[in-house]
Amino acid sequence: MATEDLEVFVRQGTPATDSEGIYVPMKGNRRGETCVVDFLTEMALEGRVYQIRAGTATTALTGDEAITDSGCEMFLETGVGVTALPIEVMITFNNLGGDALECAGKSVGTASTSGTAFVPINLLAGGISSRATAAVQAAGGALVAAETALTTRQHFHYSEEFVSDSDAESEPWNPVVWQPKLIPVLKDVAVFYVQIASATTGPGYFAHINFIELRTVNVT
Repeated sequence: MATEDLEVFVRQGTPATDSEGIYVPMKGNRRGETCVVDFLTEMALEGRVYQIRAGTATTALTGDEAITDSGCEMFLETGVGVTALPIEVMITFNNLGGDALECAGKSVGTASTSGTAFVPINLLAGGISSRATAAVQAAGGALVAAETALTTRQHFHYSEEFVSDSDAESEPWNPVVWQPKLIPVLKDVAVFYVQIASATTGPGYFAHINFIELRTVNVT
């Protein structure tokens, strides 16, 4: 049986970018090792990763006093022709507010109702603008379709009693980081949203959602 050696094209010191629609040699280094870029890094290099953020510098936003079926602190929304993949949520609590701290990430295939608009930031400086829309609003002021067990997808939900009664409850976690193994896919009209709350007094927090954006025609 004939065999062929796998060869790579060395571009360690002189990386190059070729035109669309042509074949290029597989890139390698001077040791003959193949250079492979992971999917998330490739999406960032192509300018397809965006961020929605809440809170700036030392000014935190205030969460809700309870998680409700339609109020949220921030959401990502796609329209016809747009597909988005939320890949990370990070929430850092600046002050805990009241008792019973909780936060959640969910999605639904229905358009949002209202919210203070936020323009997603491309993680590639100078990259193109997002086709998706977003909102960030304190105290559960951004509104989405009411949650139901049949139509709302739950991606994470953390809840913790942080007032320690005779050391019966645990201390709060901080920060909350969600990096899913199974990434939710928002195709055409859909919303991914984050809820943050604590009983009686809303907590102060900083947060962000990172997501990949693709054209639906390139996905299905």
